Amino acid sequence: MNLKFSGKSKKNFMLDLYKEKFKRLEIIVGKIFSLLPLTPNQWTLLSLIFALGVFYFLIKQKLIYATLFFFIASFLDFIDGAVARYKSVSTKLGAYLDTICDRYVEAILLLGMLFLPLPKIFLPKEIWIFLILFGSMMTTYAKSTAKEKELVIEELKGGILSRSERLFLFLLALISGIFNYQWMVYFLILIAILTNLSAIQRIMMAIKKIS
Repeated sequence: MNLKFSGKSKKNFMLDLYKEKFKRLEIIVGKIFSLLPLTPNQWTLLSLIFALGVFYFLIKQKLIYATLFFFIASFLDFIDGAVARYKSVSTKLGAYLDTICDRYVEAILLLGMLFLPLPKIFLPKEIWIFLILFGSMMTTYAKSTAKEKELVIEELKGGILSRSERLFLFLLALISGIFNYQWMVYFLILIAILTNLSAIQRIMMAIKKIS
């Protein structure tokens, strides 16, 4: 991963800039799940139900089940878009709901982590969780505001940690927590740092567009 404030024309390893590599998998998933009587928006909303399951199992400190439910919630986030594109029923409302639900899923996950007996490493767990939530929010806000204020024509993409990588690191954090809560905190620290760096990157990208 590099830290250059660049677009697709330059080298960048972020997953959201290389979605074409997953196109074949997306088509297969879209074809399979489009056979079920659920609309893309219903798949999106279903992810919230599994996110609530994650919250419940985190409170109960059953990390194996929390990890499983989070994996399913994340996969549902992939299914909704795959089905919408396969059936050619993508809509602005669907994209809007998807973005909103993404934020809720992450917030519910982080809220549940507050109930875990995580050890203090440099700072209390509450601070690290807040920094993750803030960095995630600012990464999205920097992108949407840049377009809203007409600093850019197309949405900003890239950054050291976009949503795809963030979900992957959350999954690793949950898995590590099954064995050792201290390992889990190290992953949370990493996510907290990288999400805020990503927000700064996107802010700089927007500024660079008009400089």
